[in-house]
Amino acid sequence: MPRLPLGQWVDTSVDWLQARFSWLFDAVTTGVTGLYDGIDAVLSAPQPLLFAGILAVVAWWLRGFAAGLLAFAGFALVDSVQLWDEAMATLSLVLVATLVTLVIAVPLGIWAARSKTVSAVMRPVLDFMQTMPAMVYLIPGIIFFGVGVVPGIIATIVFALPPGVRMTELGIRQVDGELVEAAEAFGTTPRNTLLRVQLPLALPTIMAGVNQVIMLGLSMVVIAGMVGGGGLGGAVYRAIGNVDIGLGFEAGVSIVVLAMYLDRMTGALGRQVSPLGRRAAAKARAATAKRPGAKLWGHRPQPVTALVGVVVLALVAGGTGFLGTGSGAAAGNGKKVSIGYIPWDEGIASTYLWKELLERRGYEVDTRQLEAGALYTGLAGGQLDFQTDAWLPVTHAQYWEKYENKLEDLGSWYGPTSLELSVPSYVKDVDSLADLKGKAGRFKGRIVGIEPSAGMMGILKDKVLKEYGLEGEYEVVDGSTPGMLAELKRAYERKEPIAVTLWSPHWAYSAHDLKKLKDPKGSWGKGDGVHTLARKGFTEENPEVGAWLKDFKLSEKQLTDLEAVMQETGKGKEQQAVRTWLDRNPGLAEKLTPQ
Repeated sequence: MPRLPLGQWVDTSVDWLQARFSWLFDAVTTGVTGLYDGIDAVLSAPQPLLFAGILAVVAWWLRGFAAGLLAFAGFALVDSVQLWDEAMATLSLVLVATLVTLVIAVPLGIWAARSKTVSAVMRPVLDFMQTMPAMVYLIPGIIFFGVGVVPGIIATIVFALPPGVRMTELGIRQVDGELVEAAEAFGTTPRNTLLRVQLPLALPTIMAGVNQVIMLGLSMVVIAGMVGGGGLGGAVYRAIGNVDIGLGFEAGVSIVVLAMYLDRMTGALGRQVSPLGRRAAAKARAATAKRPGAKLWGHRPQPVTALVGVVVLALVAGGTGFLGTGSGAAAGNGKKVSIGYIPWDEGIASTYLWKELLERRGYEVDTRQLEAGALYTGLAGGQLDFQTDAWLPVTHAQYWEKYENKLEDLGSWYGPTSLELSVPSYVKDVDSLADLKGKAGRFKGRIVGIEPSAGMMGILKDKVLKEYGLEGEYEVVDGSTPGMLAELKRAYERKEPIAVTLWSPHWAYSAHDLKKLKDPKGSWGKGDGVHTLARKGFTEENPEVGAWLKDFKLSEKQLTDLEAVMQETGKGKEQQAVRTWLDRNPGLAEKLTPQ
């Protein structure tokens, strides 16, 4: 059967939409970004513990004293692991996605409840939206909206929309038909029947749909972190990329705190706004009131008392947050500069070096860890200002060819590099790529690779394996650079044969006794230079920074020393490592960024 070019049709459709409706996507980006920034500014401005107190008072009013106490403890824990700003960014993302989703979902649900034809047509569409892997939505999201929080919000809206529509339709359809008929018999208009009979009775089900929308939104935050969405999702993504178990656990716990709070509060709010819910809640309180301690732990203040408490705390929080420095005070007071990077060691080292150098010169610097494809798309789209780890002309050739007209090449700051497959030195009879032939059993039939978007992975799969007759014998395992290094370390400690993708320079060669497999056919190509690439127009807008980046050079000793200091300092302390390294190299900072 001939291959159906479905993917090609989709690519063509996406290109057509991008060409014809770029103005619409720009408008959506502006609107969503403005809404997100506004909510994030409000949530991030107060001092963390004061805002935690506000959230605790809301929990006290909705669910009782015990819920308020636990809410405060949970948010205090988030602040204690220094992830408060990320948590507020995530909460902002979820709130924006939820608001937009409900604005779309509720009217669609009402329409579907009133028309069997609409319901029948909508059902397969909603099935498709909900069963499609959520990560797939990020691909057109990046193309249409660039990297950042917007594609994450759009993907979240699409993924979370089906339960909102379905629960609204279900709630309205479940309303007793006799009540609707009675309302119509008394001359009630269809509009008033909907607003005064159907929606109030359907509120518990609709609020359950709201709860599902919020939970699905939270489930998307990690995926949004992959395209620069930031927040707790970005922290989890960094933890995955760096195999940082501690950071991953802290970010995961913070997401759990947010999820539990939002789940419990939306459930309680659903009971408060529904007449049936209030009646059921009153019966439940009456049944538990006789238990020892139930009166204290289940005590709920009057709405006026809760409102006064929230207002007082909000005024205090607003004063200290807007007039003081706050917990999320930005470093530097100058222009904002955004640097993207992929989690390769030289990229991390050079990125945080420039973050430190620019902040010392008064710039406000934002760094984003991304996959290679998203990184180049963000640069070309102008969401990022520059990156310092472009391997050209070979490794990243596919990205350069695609976005060459939208990027500025500021030159190579290190080179030449080399790509290679490496094995531990104790693997005695494998010295070249040709020696791998017929030995797949010893290596478990696999070559441990890095990020699938990395250029060297494409060269390995499409060229190296083919030229040495290794196709079908070895499977290239896609993963991440830290994952590959962890697998190498584990095999090395056990003296097991392993073949991994590596490049030079890399600190792994000093940490382990490895040998590079010879490439007599030259399949890997000539060595690359590590280039700095900027978005089009960056040097014209920032001539001083552009001049610094063009003159930027590091020797092999300087680069490997910086990487070694980062390894010694530990994960999550990259900028601290840069400061230590600069202290050991007096005068270098002034040389790299002269005034």
